[in-house]
Amino acid sequence: MPHVDDILAVILGGGVGKRLYPLTKQRAKPAVPIAGKYRLIDIPLSNCINSGIHRIAVLTQFNSVSLHRHITGTYRFDSFHPGWVQILAAEQTHVSTEWYQGTADAVRKQLREIEHSRMPYVLILAGDHLYRMDYAQMARLHWETQADITVAVQPVPREEASRFGLLKRAPDGRITDFVEKPKDPQILERFVSRADPQAPYLGSMGIYLFNAQTLIDLLEETDYRDFGGEVIPQAIRTHKVVGFDFDGYWRDIGTIRSFYETNLSLASQDAPFDFYDPRRPIYTHARFLPGAVLHGANLQDVLLADGCRIGRAEITEAVIGLRSIISDDVTIRRCIMMGADYYDPPDGPIEGPIPLGIGSHSYIEGAIIDKNARIGQNVIIRPFPRGTERDTRLYSVRDGIVVIPKGRHIPNGTHIEP
Repeated sequence: MPHVDDILAVILGGGVGKRLYPLTKQRAKPAVPIAGKYRLIDIPLSNCINSGIHRIAVLTQFNSVSLHRHITGTYRFDSFHPGWVQILAAEQTHVSTEWYQGTADAVRKQLREIEHSRMPYVLILAGDHLYRMDYAQMARLHWETQADITVAVQPVPREEASRFGLLKRAPDGRITDFVEKPKDPQILERFVSRADPQAPYLGSMGIYLFNAQTLIDLLEETDYRDFGGEVIPQAIRTHKVVGFDFDGYWRDIGTIRSFYETNLSLASQDAPFDFYDPRRPIYTHARFLPGAVLHGANLQDVLLADGCRIGRAEITEAVIGLRSIISDDVTIRRCIMMGADYYDPPDGPIEGPIPLGIGSHSYIEGAIIDKNARIGQNVIIRPFPRGTERDTRLYSVRDGIVVIPKGRHIPNGTHIEP
C-alpha cells in the first residue's frame, strides 16, 4: 500500500476574503489571527505535519506579504529532513497572464510545480477552516477503495445545508450525486441522505485527495474554475469518487459572524476545540514573550495570550491576543482583541498621542479589535442589531459586530453604538 510520504498537500490561500473584510484589508484570509496567538493557516499546516505529510505547497495571491512572512519564519524543516513548505505565488507566465480565477484554476496554474514534485497523490485543502484531522486515515480509505478521488464529508444540519456542497452516496461509499450550495427546496429534499432529522444531509468539507494523474487530466482537459461547483460534480460521472466520513469538530471561518462566534467559543469552559493536544498540537510562530501580567483584573471565560499587561479591568467572555495592553477601569464583554505586533517604547507612543491598546474608563462590548489598534480613554463601543452593515472612517460593522480595523486610532471619548 502507498504511504503518506507519497502525498503532496496543496493549501489554497489566495482568495480575496471579502466576507472577512475588514480583517482582510491588509492580509490574506489564511493570515487572519485566531485564538489569540495563531493564524488560520496554522490549522491545515499542523494537520499535515501531524498526519506525516511533510511536502506542502501553499498557493497565495492576495495581500500575501504577512502570510509569506509567517510561513517562512515558522515552518522550516532541518537539513536532515526531506520535507518542505513551499509558497507558490500567483504569477504571470507565457501560458497565462491572469490571476487565479477560482480554486481549481489556482491549482491548474500550478500544475507544472505539482508535476515536478513527482508525488502520486495530491491533497487539496482550504486555508480558512478550524478542525483537527488525521489525513492518513482519509488516505487509507482512498487506497483501500482504489478511488480516483476521495472527498471528506460530514453531517450537515438542515438550516446550514444551503452553505455546503451536498452529496448522495451509495452503500459502497461511492458518491453518486453532488450539488454545490443548493437553494431550491426540491433539490434539498432530493439530497436528504441521513436518518438524523437534525442533520439529514452529507456535506463536502472542501478537502479532496486526488490521484495526481486524475487531477492533472481533469484540469488540463477542462476550463473549470472551482472544485466544488464544477470539478467534483463532473468527476462523479467519469471517475470513482468516494466519501470519507469525519465526525469531529469543523468550522468554516468564512464570515465575520462565524469568526467572532468561533473565537468566543474557544474561551468558554466547554470549548469545542482544544488547540493543545500533546499528540497533535497546533503549531505557530515561536515568540519569546513574557507571561501575561494582571494588576487587579477580574477575568471570566477569557482566553489570554502571552505578553499582555492588564490593569484593574473587568473582562468577560473574550479572547485577548498577544501583547494586549488594557488600562484600569476598562470593561470588556464578548470581544476579540487581537493584540499587537510590538510594544510602544517607555517614553511614549510611537504613533500619535494614543498608546497601543485600550485606554482607561472605556467600555467595549460585541467587538473585534484588530492588531495594533489604539483606543483612547472613555471610549464606548456597543454592538449593533444583527444584520447591520456599515463602514466609516473609524470602524466597520458586520452583521451587528463592530470591527476596529488594524492600526486604527479611536480618539478619547468616542462613542460607537446604535
